[in-house]
Amino acid sequence: MTQAQNAKSIDLIFAALADPTRRAILEMLLEDDMAVTDVAEPFEMSLAAISKHLTILMRAGLIAQEKRGRVKWCKLQPDAMRASSIWMQGFGQFEALDLEGFERFLERELDETQDMA
Repeated sequence: MTQAQNAKSIDLIFAALADPTRRAILEMLLEDDMAVTDVAEPFEMSLAAISKHLTILMRAGLIAQEKRGRVKWCKLQPDAMRASSIWMQGFGQFEALDLEGFERFLERELDETQDMA
């Protein structure tokens, strides 16, 4: 993978992780593969809205979908986060996949930037 492709992949991953619904979906898929309808069940939104979230997660490479009979199943693709995890480790402040720590870091940076404006 070229550096430009790697950067695009990381951008897609972070964009996908920016939404709390998508993060919740990923947490659910940590347990096991799930049918799309089962993924949608705990959320108070339409199946079409959940499908849009799933599409974003698929584009980022974080999940895969496959059809089993008439049912679409979602499966976590944990290796997809490897590039972003390695990128974050380069800062030396984060452990592998410490996304909460990274989120706090970004919030501090954004607060400082807004204070300067």
